[in-house]
Formats: sequence, C-alpha cells, structure tokens
Amino acid sequence: MSIISENIKHLRKQKGWTQGDLAEKIEIKRSLVGAYEEGRADPRLNNLMNICRLFKVSVDTLISKDLTKLSLEQIEKLGKGTKTDTKVLSITVNQEDEEYIDLIPQKASAGYMNGYADPEYLGDMPKFHIPNLPGTGTYRAFEITGDSMLPLKPGTIVIGRYLEDVRDLRSGQCYVILSKEEGVVYKRVFDYAEEHGKLFLVSDNKAYSPYEITLGDVLEIWEAKAYLSMELPEHSEEEMNFEKLTNIVMDLQQEIIKLKS
Repeated sequence: MSIISENIKHLRKQKGWTQGDLAEKIEIKRSLVGAYEEGRADPRLNNLMNICRLFKVSVDTLISKDLTKLSLEQIEKLGKGTKTDTKVLSITVNQEDEEYIDLIPQKASAGYMNGYADPEYLGDMPKFHIPNLPGTGTYRAFEITGDSMLPLKPGTIVIGRYLEDVRDLRSGQCYVILSKEEGVVYKRVFDYAEEHGKLFLVSDNKAYSPYEITLGDVLEIWEAKAYLSMELPEHSEEEMNFEKLTNIVMDLQQEIIKLKS
C-alpha cells in the first residue's frame, strides 16, 4: 500500500472511526474509503482536501510523510502553524468518483462570483462528460458572451482546465478568468505578475482595448482546452467559389490520369 493509503487508515483509526464514519464526514461512499485505504484508488482533489481539512494536516504531509508511527496529538502539532494557499476547488463526481464538467451558462455567470466554491451552487449547474479530455486536472465549462473573442461567437462554450499556480500561466494563451472586479471573462492573457503583480487581458477582436487586473483580484484561472459551438465555420465566397471548386476537381482528375499511366 502507498503512504497515503496507510496514512488515511491510521488517521481514521486514531479517531476511532469506522470507514462508514469517515465516508459520512466527507460525503462519499464507504466503498471509496475502503479503496483509498487498500491502495486501489487515490482520492480526487476535492476529497483529498476534505480529508486534510478533517484531520488538520497539510496535503504535503498526508501524501509524503509516514504518519503511522505518530499519535493524533503529534500529527496535529506537526500541522500547527502550517499555512497553505491551496484553494479548495469544489467539484462534482459520479458514483465511480469520475469528475463531471460543470457548465456555467451565461445566465448563471453573475452568481458564479459567490458560488464558485459552493458545492450546492455547482450542484444546480448542468453537467456533462467528455471522454477524450486528458485525465489529469479538473475541468469546467463557461458559456461566453459578447464578440470580443471572435471568431468564437457569443454562446460558444469554452472548456477550461483549472490552473493551480499562476506561475504555470503561459503568456499569449487564452484563459477564463474569474476576478472580483470583472467577474467571468474569456481573454488572451499576458503575465506580468512577477514584474508588476498584474495580468494584461487582451481581446482577439481589435475593437476592444486591452486592460489590466491585479493578481490579488484574481479568484480562479482556467486554461482554455476546447470549445463547443453550434455554428460551423463558414467559408467566404472568395475562398470557395465555383471556379475554385472546378479547378480542384480538374487537378484531382489530372492526378488520377497520371497514376493510371
């Protein structure tokens, strides 16, 4: 078994709890606690954070230090004074502990400012699953508004992967940003955090001026990974006129003749 499996089991027994007791306290199935303790599964981020909060230990302590030789009092002392800036990200999972993608539609984006970390708020949001997304990371989907990021049109759904550390932000890439002043926006972001403590947000539609937000104003960052749109890309008449199509067909015919020869 892994360190984390042994640690969870040890902490539970130190409290005198059954697997069912622990499952009830962190609101998961008892069978999942058994899977964690037997090393058959690793806790997802949300469950991991709930376990750490319950036993008053840091994530680093739980997953990397052997706690099985320590008493509960010693473990709590170990955690005293340890402060983490890690945000507890609220996620939704199915019965197999697989994460759903929560969709934040346009009409709900205003309430997302207060509900982004609230399981009850997210529980009311539409949910879906995309099987071919990379398995690592937590995803959320946002319905964008306005025309500032053309060619993506209003109503397009952008799927973002949660960015845990702003230092992983790549300048010039597109992100969904949740900030105290602006709410939810989808922009191309340039990172000047180290020099000025700010992010510069730029629209792909040049009719909109760039602007800046302070890093302390940012609540969440989601790296754009995919999008869903009900509008298929259109070709202009100049690009796909009849004459061009005719030339394409003739070129293909010539290639076939050459191959036959």
